[in-house]
Amino acid sequence: MGDASTELPVPPWRKPRKSGRSAAARRPLTRELIVEAALRVLDAEGLDAVTMRRVAQELGTGPASLYAHFANKDELLEEMLDLIAAEITLPEPDAARWQEQVKEVAREIREVWRGHRDIARASLGTIPTGPNQLRIAEGQLAIMRAGGVPPRIAALALDSLGLFIDADVIEGAMMGEKGATNEEAHANVAVYLDQVRQYFTALPAERYPNLVAMVDELMRAGDDERFEFGLDLFVRGIASHARGIVSG
Repeated sequence: MGDASTELPVPPWRKPRKSGRSAAARRPLTRELIVEAALRVLDAEGLDAVTMRRVAQELGTGPASLYAHFANKDELLEEMLDLIAAEITLPEPDAARWQEQVKEVAREIREVWRGHRDIARASLGTIPTGPNQLRIAEGQLAIMRAGGVPPRIAALALDSLGLFIDADVIEGAMMGEKGATNEEAHANVAVYLDQVRQYFTALPAERYPNLVAMVDELMRAGDDERFEFGLDLFVRGIASHARGIVSG
């Protein structure tokens, strides 16, 4: 009968197998492999492209095989977000530097989110449940509590800061989403802002005196300056509650 383990040639009347796809299909799927594939799709094509069908295509399999590991797309997005959150580092809480530490963590979250297209959209409307997101939330609360921020204020600040960071990242992604490269995205934003400036300048001054008079101030600040200003407002507001507790 011969050795059954010997690979047989493909009969000439059969189409040869597509080895790449077959190898991918035979590869045992795990949650980790699925999340990694979903992140590749995200970084290359954006969040809207992350569907169960598209991720399955990336893995060379069908959507049904993904549902054996994830109940739905939302569950997959949560795990993607948590894996990305692993890139964020936290300082050891320092009571003397707590305000600057709050800002440092906010800046790092922003940069990590910005490094993965529009992943911040997946952060909106969700409560952290994954280990990495819980680590970040715990670290932020620990920093504020070390600075004497009352528990209720720290809890509200945690939520508000998250919304502020997400909104900033999402706006940045939306403003430059038509650019195929960072340079093109930046150019698109510059053109749009110049058009807005021209429009504001052309407004009737008697009806919109402040908008017309302040057009330079309204249009001058870049993304980083606006983010830093908003972040400073947040931290000053949080600090005012901590000072109130101390002085009271």
